[in-house]
Amino acid sequence: MTDRQDVSREPRPWFGSWPGHIARSLAYPAVPAWWILERNVERFADRDAVLFLHHEDACELDRLTYRDLWERANSLAAGLAELGVRPGDRVGTLLPNSPALITSYYGIWMAGAAVTPVNALAAEKEVSHQLQNAGAKLLIAGETMAETALAAAGNLGLRVVLAPVGEACRPAGRDIIRFEELIASGRKRPAGVAVDPGEDTAVLLYTGGTTGEPKGAVLTHRNIVANTIQFAEWYALEAGRETFVCTIPMSHSGGMSGVMNVPLYGGATLIVLKRFLAETVARVIEQYRATRFFGVPTMFVALLASEAARSRDMTSLKACRTNAAPLPAAVKEQFDALIGREVLVEGYGLTETSPLTHANPIGRAKAGSIGIPLPDTDAKVIDLATGADLPPGREGELLLRGPQVMKGYWRNPAATERALAGGWFHTGDVVRMDEEGYFFIVDRLKDMINSAGYKVWPREVEEVLYTHPGVRLAAVFGSPDDYYGEAVKACIVPKEGAGKPLTKQEITAFCRERMAAYKVPKQVEFCDSLPVSAQGKVLRRLLKSG
Repeated sequence: MTDRQDVSREPRPWFGSWPGHIARSLAYPAVPAWWILERNVERFADRDAVLFLHHEDACELDRLTYRDLWERANSLAAGLAELGVRPGDRVGTLLPNSPALITSYYGIWMAGAAVTPVNALAAEKEVSHQLQNAGAKLLIAGETMAETALAAAGNLGLRVVLAPVGEACRPAGRDIIRFEELIASGRKRPAGVAVDPGEDTAVLLYTGGTTGEPKGAVLTHRNIVANTIQFAEWYALEAGRETFVCTIPMSHSGGMSGVMNVPLYGGATLIVLKRFLAETVARVIEQYRATRFFGVPTMFVALLASEAARSRDMTSLKACRTNAAPLPAAVKEQFDALIGREVLVEGYGLTETSPLTHANPIGRAKAGSIGIPLPDTDAKVIDLATGADLPPGREGELLLRGPQVMKGYWRNPAATERALAGGWFHTGDVVRMDEEGYFFIVDRLKDMINSAGYKVWPREVEEVLYTHPGVRLAAVFGSPDDYYGEAVKACIVPKEGAGKPLTKQEITAFCRERMAAYKVPKQVEFCDSLPVSAQGKVLRRLLKSG
């Protein structure tokens, strides 16, 4: 954990570009993560905290004030305690963006447990694997995901709480626990237990998949609180006067922070949509005079591509942030032109860093850059071969320190030691820093694919492909794509004598039955052979460059 005074006092090239409204070092209170909501309950008790709208027609599905949200989270915490959830336990969530997901985060924290969010698009095997690895005590799932949730939890002997998520669906079953009934049962018992903010786990977020060695990033209450403050102060939120459009998944680190914790910290109203549709988002921005829309590059590409979206008045936006995938300079230029001033800036973060570490200052953004480090965040570039510190202009691996950096990987001391060697977090990303302290992503040491903000691990997709009876060899990698940033591409060598030729449609259908939709290859190429090393390892880099 970095001493923030060292970062703020020692000369850094990015201090010359520092935003004038924010100090280089901030104060981070030693409080639990639920303080992010609690701090605004009295001040903004009757302000709308959450407006839950239908993602297609923008009709209102639910509405919660800050008082409502706090009381429901408190009651959920008491209800979870009645079900046997104890401090230190892990509780899984399988929920789309919804009031239930926000309530679950804060209720689980108030019960003293850690949240382990599972992507709402995950397949049964993926859900089971994560819950098992986390040692989850319970699963809270959306009613529309009941079949997957009950099957996955049943394999592990876990109880399931089913919550409404905006669609008419009420699965039956004797052993089903209802979210609303659980909240009602806890109303007579105030909750909230003592935690050690610097040591106790708030969120267990997974960076890997169901094959190989999945890694759960252990984020403490201090990590979550610190990054929320860094994030909110950087973007100069006006307390009680902001409206956020929330579409990126809150089950991911970027959504958890950028469209849940940060706006709640600022006393904002969260307009929550389960899915992103360009026309709906533009309509909502216009109708509610939204001030912030944080997303991924493909969302802004879609807004620009939609005539209906472009025709809406979105000039109320003050700042839009994007990360998770490279933001094309042309997209930034076109979106800023649509609004009439600079609003779209790129940032950078990782699951292991809660997530934000870098951001462009509004008014001083550099196209193609991830920006400069946040307050109390230190960064450097090291030589890939020697590990020596590199000067500006040289390409090497990005290393980070700061109060938002994870405690380590869940039950994986070897991976933790490698990742945090020398007191720095080794990102695995290749970058260069210019003379003014702006960082630029060059490439990734890891093979991970960023497809529209979702992380896809090639080996995970390959393992599924290898179970197809007609596949002899398979290699998966990210292929540049104007819309997705990176598209999942599979190169396949079919088995000889397998009968009818394989088709892209057959491969796609096969994968869709076995994994989340965003992991399914969008590009499929059939080859006679694949390049391999002397050790027999498929050389993805040659396929990618070819």
